[in-house]
Amino acid sequence: MLTNDILLRAYGLMITAKTMAETYEANRSICKYVHSTSRGHEAIQIATGMQLLPCDYFSPYYRDDSMMLAAGFKPEELMLQLLAKAADPFSGGRSYYCHPSSKATDKPGIIHQSSATGMQAIPTTGIAQGLKFLAATNSPLLRKGDNNEQPFALCSLGDNSVTEGEVSEALQVAVLWQLPIIYLVQDNQWGISVSAPEARAMNAYEYAAGFKGLKPFTCDGSNFIESYTCMYEAIRYVRDARKPVLVHARVPLLGHHTSGVRKEFYRTTDDLEQHAINDPIPRLRKVLLQHGVSETNLVSLEQNIGSEVQHAFENACAAEEPLPSTVTEHVFAPATVIHEEGERAPENGRKVLMVDAALFAIEEIMQDHPECILYGQDVGKRLGGVFREAATLSEKFGEHRVFNTAIQEAYIIGSTIGLSAVGVRPIVEVQFADYIYPGFNQLASEISKSCYLSGGKFPVSMVLRVPIGAYGGGGPYHSGSIESTLLTIKGIKVCYPSNSADMKGLMKAAFYDPNPVIMLEHKGLYWSKVPGTEDAKTIEPARSYRLPLGKANIVLCSDAAALEQGETICIVTYGIGVYWSKAAALEFPGRVEIIDLRTLFPLDEELVYARVKAHGKCLVITEEQVLNSFAESLAYRIMRSCFQFLDKEVEVLGALDLPAVPINLALEAQMLPTVNKVKSKIKLLLQA
Repeated sequence: MLTNDILLRAYGLMITAKTMAETYEANRSICKYVHSTSRGHEAIQIATGMQLLPCDYFSPYYRDDSMMLAAGFKPEELMLQLLAKAADPFSGGRSYYCHPSSKATDKPGIIHQSSATGMQAIPTTGIAQGLKFLAATNSPLLRKGDNNEQPFALCSLGDNSVTEGEVSEALQVAVLWQLPIIYLVQDNQWGISVSAPEARAMNAYEYAAGFKGLKPFTCDGSNFIESYTCMYEAIRYVRDARKPVLVHARVPLLGHHTSGVRKEFYRTTDDLEQHAINDPIPRLRKVLLQHGVSETNLVSLEQNIGSEVQHAFENACAAEEPLPSTVTEHVFAPATVIHEEGERAPENGRKVLMVDAALFAIEEIMQDHPECILYGQDVGKRLGGVFREAATLSEKFGEHRVFNTAIQEAYIIGSTIGLSAVGVRPIVEVQFADYIYPGFNQLASEISKSCYLSGGKFPVSMVLRVPIGAYGGGGPYHSGSIESTLLTIKGIKVCYPSNSADMKGLMKAAFYDPNPVIMLEHKGLYWSKVPGTEDAKTIEPARSYRLPLGKANIVLCSDAAALEQGETICIVTYGIGVYWSKAAALEFPGRVEIIDLRTLFPLDEELVYARVKAHGKCLVITEEQVLNSFAESLAYRIMRSCFQFLDKEVEVLGALDLPAVPINLALEAQMLPTVNKVKSKIKLLLQA
């Protein structure tokens, strides 16, 4: 199996990686951006990269430059990222060395890679989930090898990252659903300055034994032949059996943790000497000499590689820096729904509840798009969602398309990255807004940055449904509002519909948007059971109806004469705030205009500013606690943009600044905005 040609290629790749590391070290003033290299890890990385096919996907971690070389990437390509040059093929100068992303058809696919150690486990498991789904549905989106090989996903991890909870979530899902994935754990006994005995009770091979159905392998990752054989068996198993594997490779750490955290800062001379004994390069060189390769040929190979690496480095150094003007590119992929389309209120249409409008929108989407799936806690066949927001969908589309997950908010959210990358279109749900926080890391660290840091290659096309808000005695863990928290994340879009028509139109637009969209769905509006919210039930729009994100709506107009006399105010709100405002406005006929934002990001600033300027008085209403909130920020933005047109300071009404919504109804009412509280604010603003 292992010919001299394979061994020579592997040795050449090792020398290339070593020479690159030495070049960076010798040019530290030029290689000024923080980076890690694969010194000591070369054997297992190269043994892995050489056996990947273009139909496969892999997620290297930040010191996997040898694996990148073995997978077919050129030294100059890696160096362009090292030096943050404009021609960096992975991120255009935005991200660190060995944080790649690639859709090259002649190489394995690589989704956006981050520095949050262990976080790649969930997105990469999402790839494996997607590959299994595509195969099960005979989808034309599934790409196989030239010889009909089945693709798989490989997730590379450092040993210290395996202690992360999100890695456990990924492993749980992989064994539960029997996904085609290899978790390659490179164990060098160090996590920066944290030693293995300090950080863990067992190594990854021992840990894998606790996951029934996860086939474990272990090898000396500094021995190329052993590494190649181990990876050959692991890859053959996952391609044929379509089941998950964990490979634990023991490797030395010969380089620095990073260019900024030097090995001599925290490691003893004895430790460094012990690791140097297992340097994979002299070990493979010795094997080649034993196999009859001459010393002369090896020296010639080493010299030629040295020249090639130097030439690549010079080219990379001479490459152009990115233009500062490009810094705002690729935050989002271009939206596809930019105009309101279809009939909003068809003739002879019937009124539907908001919860049903969302359900019908998703049903139509799933009918039209076999690549669409829906999953989350309790959304499957037995219950159809705790609010019945997914009722009947599993029966209609099958349990392979609509299904339950464990209580794993991080996996629910983060897996959409991998699914989206292989062409599956996920709609997922977190059961209550209060429970989104375990998934916040994937949302903030991975999803939101994917499009930007991959130079536009990997926008994450997903819809995240989040039931939100208080609905009468829901208590402190089922009544919260989280929009301000979400809106601190750049790179995601946030919708907040207040009625059935908007719900259906925004749900359709969110699905067709190539970017991550969060649908905040107010539980108190789902069935219009909260007094005063009957208008949330509207005529169901036509199947073709789509409402573009970022377009607010004037739901109540003021009297033209009162506006001319300066006797009106503009209320800017969203969600259930629309209904508090409409009820309060009855006491001030003709003197109140109400804007329903509908989308919190993108925000329809043009309409808001224009109407505030026309009225000169503005009240922003939110269900959230006010201090440091989106509403407070919006009020400031309105004052800044409309200052010379304002008669009074912009007022903000929201919940009291308490840590949670109390369960007692009287306490809840005291905390939250009410119609009477809105009336008081309107009176204050209308006073001469």
